[in-house]
Amino acid sequence: MNPALSRAVAWSLEATRLSLLPVRVRGGIAAGARWTLFPWTSYWRGTHEPEMQAAMMALGGGSIVGWCCWDLGAHFGLYSVGLARRVGPTGEVAAFEPNPVSFARLSRHARMNGLPWLKLYESAVSDRSGSSEIYTYGDLNSTVTHLAYDGEVREESCRPLAVTTLRLDDLVIPGGLRPPNFVKIDVEGHGHRALAGMEGTLQRHRPVLIVAIHSPEEAAGVIGRLEALDYAFAAIHPDGRAPWVGQDLLFTPRR
Repeated sequence: MNPALSRAVAWSLEATRLSLLPVRVRGGIAAGARWTLFPWTSYWRGTHEPEMQAAMMALGGGSIVGWCCWDLGAHFGLYSVGLARRVGPTGEVAAFEPNPVSFARLSRHARMNGLPWLKLYESAVSDRSGSSEIYTYGDLNSTVTHLAYDGEVREESCRPLAVTTLRLDDLVIPGGLRPPNFVKIDVEGHGHRALAGMEGTLQRHRPVLIVAIHSPEEAAGVIGRLEALDYAFAAIHPDGRAPWVGQDLLFTPRR
């Protein structure tokens, strides 16, 4: 399809409710789940991040019934829905997504699949509970809206949007959220801050983690913090090697 026709098709899908037509996920971690047609068709076609999906499907030797899983940076909920279907009603999945456009689609997918044990939080995860801003650069349909990167200057072009932030230890300690067996973190450069806000949970409950790395500062902070907590790590991509920016790292507790 030529670029002009592709843009016209994308516009017509976005401008009408055709984008919300129900489809089934064809493969991967959420295979069989109900989904919406557009955008990010790779989600329902089963072709999105195959190494990441394979790593999650291998958790627990292939069975995670009854587990608690956290999805930090859930976007439309591919992993949230897939994990919730796998843990079943005796488990729990908590999905965190601060972008309101992404959160609306995440909520729709949760409803379409009838998953009451999937808990949704329209918040960013950080090292403190309160409020902050995500930088949108004028495009809430982007997958890379984010809390400020280390050293990123707040300018008018950032088009900031106010969001709430959550420190996850603050949810676990009073019992509002089950401690996790597994955590997926894909928060656009803020992973080390998110880990700082769940350090007590990591020390006590020792979940497995997969962390997407977006910047050198995030890589250093994530690896340093988790190695200090006696975690081993490896890239889930076959050719994964340092430097780790742009890769997904699997962290497992040594004890």
